[in-house]
Amino acid sequence: MNEFLGRLRGRDPVLMLAIRTSRTADVVRIAKSTGHHAVMVDLEHSTMPLDVAASLCAAAGDLGLFPFVRVREREYGALGPLLDGGAQGVVAPRVETAAEAATIARACRFAPRGQRSQLATVPQFGMRPTPAATLNPALDDATVVQILIETPAGVARAGEIAAVDGVDMLAFGANDFTAELGVPGQYTDPRVTEAIAALAAACQRHGKPLMVGGIPDPARLRDLDALGVCPLRLTGTDTDMLYAGAAARAERFLA
Repeated sequence: MNEFLGRLRGRDPVLMLAIRTSRTADVVRIAKSTGHHAVMVDLEHSTMPLDVAASLCAAAGDLGLFPFVRVREREYGALGPLLDGGAQGVVAPRVETAAEAATIARACRFAPRGQRSQLATVPQFGMRPTPAATLNPALDDATVVQILIETPAGVARAGEIAAVDGVDMLAFGANDFTAELGVPGQYTDPRVTEAIAALAAACQRHGKPLMVGGIPDPARLRDLDALGVCPLRLTGTDTDMLYAGAAARAERFLA
């Protein structure tokens, strides 16, 4: 079993920091020293180039953090290079059909399960040339494909999406979902709870974890645990934290 997925099946919180603004491995070291277990390099909301994203992921892996990268919507050609460069987890946004999920999953794994292009050197093996018979199954087992559901259409097809081979977990994007409903940021709307319950039921049927993202209130997230949500918590983005720290420091000097 994938070690990271196994941890998500426990009760202890698994903390993940999103990286949007930072461009050096310093932010990864900060994530490590502040008790995070994973990072998510967010290309969906960033102008960051692929080589920087891959370098951040490789640094995270070296430090024992699980490195996710959220790709831009439907830019699935970037999945292979990012995985080759050090990413181990992929977050694919705004997926609404099983066919879309299957395309993503196949891009992330080698034949016969997928169509990831063959290579011999990756950061996880210290760039040591490694035979395909060893490298392929090791990377396939270590890779986590997370499908992000952000629309009512995606929720309606949750069972079909969760059933796709190679999809390891689902995630619910509360921000985009509430915007789609016309109630942006209203996470207590009953339709949000209903959607999460539907996704959790689909994931439980197929033995896959469900993460909820976009809700900044830890108490609300704990309430959702009862529905079957896994303990992967997105603590925030480097941009948000930098702003909060700068604002607090300015207030301190002006007091």
